[in-house]
Amino acid sequence: MVNYFKEHRFQYKQKCSASKNFAIATSFLGLIASSCSQQAINAAPNSDSSSKTLTTKTTEKNNVIRLGYQKGGIIPIARQRGELERQLVTQNIKVEWSGPFDRCATLLNVLNGNRADIGGCGDIPSISGIAAGQPLCIGSVQRPNPGSLSSAILVRGDSPIRKPTDLIGKKVAVNQGGAGEYLLLKVLEKENIPSYKVQRVYLSPNDAAPALYQGSVDAWAVWEPYISIAQLEHKARRITTTHPAPTYSIMVVRTDAAKENPVAVKAALTALSEDGEWLNQHTNAASDFLVKELKVSDAVAKQVTKNRGPESYVFPNTEDIAKLQKTADWLLEQQIIPQRVNIATAVCPLETTAAR
Repeated sequence: MVNYFKEHRFQYKQKCSASKNFAIATSFLGLIASSCSQQAINAAPNSDSSSKTLTTKTTEKNNVIRLGYQKGGIIPIARQRGELERQLVTQNIKVEWSGPFDRCATLLNVLNGNRADIGGCGDIPSISGIAAGQPLCIGSVQRPNPGSLSSAILVRGDSPIRKPTDLIGKKVAVNQGGAGEYLLLKVLEKENIPSYKVQRVYLSPNDAAPALYQGSVDAWAVWEPYISIAQLEHKARRITTTHPAPTYSIMVVRTDAAKENPVAVKAALTALSEDGEWLNQHTNAASDFLVKELKVSDAVAKQVTKNRGPESYVFPNTEDIAKLQKTADWLLEQQIIPQRVNIATAVCPLETTAAR
């Protein structure tokens, strides 16, 4: 760090008086006054310089927002489209990107490690991360779509498994504490199948896919875009259609970012919501973005877009909070999370007006 110093030159003038003692006293007092003035003058520029340095650093920090993303979500599509960056730059906010990551757990670790500020995840891994003590909060949400086909339990094309009850005694790949495990447990609950009768094998999507294709597991509980890739490129088959307990998607925010940088965080979340609404009106463009992002065929991209349905993110209201609380309490009952999560206090302090 460079230090700047200023030299101050002081000239003292004294007038002789008839009394020598008076002259000495006057000179002494003048020296004291001059010394005090010099300290005051020197202190003022240093204080102002420090204040300006701190203000500059704070401004620079608050003018950057870092977005982490998984494969197939709204954030990487927003990155390709470029409108989010163009919009935020007009507010003097710089955007940085991090990804893609194969699953929410990895993305949440990136947020937890202060390598990103915002990331898109499902409600199950988001709640699990908060319950584990990660410094995260809920920024915006996409409400459940009961008719969505974006989650499924898959089997190989030649598998004898046709329905959930056929999973008894079988191995099912799931991501621990995530959307896959939640889907499997909810399907078993709906079919009145005790969970211990189906063996859960904890694997990431990148490991679960070859495990299914090679026969190491019998089924795989997963989400898009992995469903369409498995179906259209590896002849996998789904044994479930709609989700028995549709889930929220969440824009998760690093807590410190929400507290220290609420303007930039809110601006980014709003821009992401607008990107989603634009894509809802331009589904062909959404598919084209996925082709570039995932390096998949046009057929896979179109099916992913159709299965996922509309992308509509809003700031959570009281009803959303109540529904997410119900999910969090269920996760605690199932011993998937170690402690209760208070969803109301887990919502980011952005002073937003919740959607109705």
